[in-house]
Amino acid sequence: MELVYALVVGVLCGVGVWLLLRPRTFQVVMGLSILSYGVNLFLFSMGRLSVDKAPVLLKQTADAIADYADPVPQALVLTAIVIGFAMLALFLVVMIASRGLTGTDHVDGVEEEES
Repeated sequence: MELVYALVVGVLCGVGVWLLLRPRTFQVVMGLSILSYGVNLFLFSMGRLSVDKAPVLLKQTADAIADYADPVPQALVLTAIVIGFAMLALFLVVMIASRGLTGTDHVDGVEEEES
């Protein structure tokens, strides 16, 4: 399971970086979004992948800390999802405005001349 999870994180981050290096603004925005998904999965995995463990510590049964899930990575990922969605919406608005002002969706604002 950990191998599949690591491969998914690696593929998402690789595809995100590849799209970030593309010349079109929509591809850059999608690359940033996919990269953020990969980073969110990575952060989530830092809390150890565990099944059937209690999410909250109880005073009566707080003997072994290994019997509980770590809530901090889950909170970080939830916050990152909200921030990532707001960032994506802002980038899409800026991309549309840039397209309207320059007439192109190229990152530099200038179309490459075909030889």
